[in-house]
Amino acid sequence: MGWCFDMRVLLTGGGTAGHINPALAIAETIKQNDPHAVIEFVGIRTGKENDLVPREGYKLHYVESMGIRRSLSPANIKALWLALTSPYARATVDIIKTFKPDIVIGTGGYACWPIMAAAARLGIPTAVHESNALPGLAVKRLQGRVDRIWINFEKTRELLRADDRIVHVGNPLRRGFGAISREAARRQLGIPSRKKLILSFGGSLGAEAVNRAVIELMRTQVAGNGELMHVHAAGKRDFAASEELFKRARLKAYPNCFWVDYIYDMPLHMAAADLVIARAGAMTLSELALMKKSAVLIPSPYVADNHQYKNAKTLADAGAAVLVEESALPTGALTDAVVRLLADGRERGEMETRISAFADEKANERIWKEIVGLVKK
Repeated sequence: MGWCFDMRVLLTGGGTAGHINPALAIAETIKQNDPHAVIEFVGIRTGKENDLVPREGYKLHYVESMGIRRSLSPANIKALWLALTSPYARATVDIIKTFKPDIVIGTGGYACWPIMAAAARLGIPTAVHESNALPGLAVKRLQGRVDRIWINFEKTRELLRADDRIVHVGNPLRRGFGAISREAARRQLGIPSRKKLILSFGGSLGAEAVNRAVIELMRTQVAGNGELMHVHAAGKRDFAASEELFKRARLKAYPNCFWVDYIYDMPLHMAAADLVIARAGAMTLSELALMKKSAVLIPSPYVADNHQYKNAKTLADAGAAVLVEESALPTGALTDAVVRLLADGRERGEMETRISAFADEKANERIWKEIVGLVKK
């Protein structure tokens, strides 16, 4: 679909990479279709967006917002107060009035609430994307205000009221995913063809239980094993503590064990991997499906309504992934699953075929058409 207008777009969503990466993917899609589009981001000062957004060359504005917990702690009282006042705050409104966006797009998380609510009130076209099956609080609060709610799972429609505004588009993915072959990725990373690569990560903020289980896996199976390499992203939040555990296990001495805080070139590493160990957020599952990767999924038990478990169970029931619950990690369940999969190339191959059935290569195209339709309207 052609476009002859230099679109101005505000994108918002943050806190964790799970909210920021879809926003970056949407930004890429806009730029691909409208090279002269002006795109800026809105987030919070303490979120992962402070790292990821400027790295991609986008200007980042800030609003005040905090996550709401189910308690009456002083922090939660402040969060509730900000939820009520931040959409009307001068700093929030000034971002919109100064930038003059043609459309404002949110990707969930409490960081997107102030600017989305303000833009909707000011009559600017708005859309919010929900990647998970279970809509988050921000999306629920915005459903009566925004022009469109884009969903990844069709069943999400049943959990929202604004059915006439809901459009099933899938999850937007960055262009790097699926753009490079396993062999080319390995050459670029300097990984010998004979070695199997394990890639693992527990989310952008990290996960202590996953980090400990990965250290045990590295210690017993990877260290000194000439046939394996293992790259693990431990997360920024507790990286110093997790790296100390890595050193205590004497894994730093082994050149096939890599411990980092975050993997910025995830499409490259995922393309090179023979097996992926990850949480079960919707964006991660979409990436794994598009890349046709065998995976061990460890759903986070700390998310609303245990939705990551439901995500992982759907794939596990289809034979498209192996599900290991976090509660089973101390028993060595992760190591057992990895050892079995690495020894059975046929099972890995079957999983790669089955998970590819969950891939959606048209999501970015659908989202672009939606954006154009909203702005024209």
